[in-house]
Amino acid sequence: MASSALIVDYSWSGTTAQMAVDLQQVTGADKVNLTVTQGTFPPDMFATADVASQQLSSGKLPTLTNEQPDLSHYQTLLVGGPVWNGKVATPVRSFLQQLTSFQGIVAPFYTDTGNPGGYEDDFEQLVPRGTFVMGLGMMAGDLARDQQVLRGWWRNFQN
Repeated sequence: MASSALIVDYSWSGTTAQMAVDLQQVTGADKVNLTVTQGTFPPDMFATADVASQQLSSGKLPTLTNEQPDLSHYQTLLVGGPVWNGKVATPVRSFLQQLTSFQGIVAPFYTDTGNPGGYEDDFEQLVPRGTFVMGLGMMAGDLARDQQVLRGWWRNFQN
């Protein structure tokens, strides 16, 4: 039997990927890593922010290179990504645009450098039909204690 939760994440630097792995250990959920074509984003954080800003301005979001998972088996989507300029990273945005028929719970988890800005408001606006619930943000330095925090956050979905 498939898990009732799916973790979907994009990680630029590896920090969000670590949070997703830890979240999978806590939840037992299935997991999918979102990927884009190599070279889409430069290795420099500030240059990547500029590329993301250009993508948002033009409306040309990056194409995901992995297949869209079959969401019919899941009641909860835990969607993770880095905060870019206070907004949802463009690869995560590309994924969220594909959720046209998903009607379950959609919760963000994200990593930032200390200021998530309007990330959750931005995320919520991108969830077309699902039920948005408050997410969980962490900085890279918080990951050492994240399993305890993740367990507490996951309990919110166990009703």
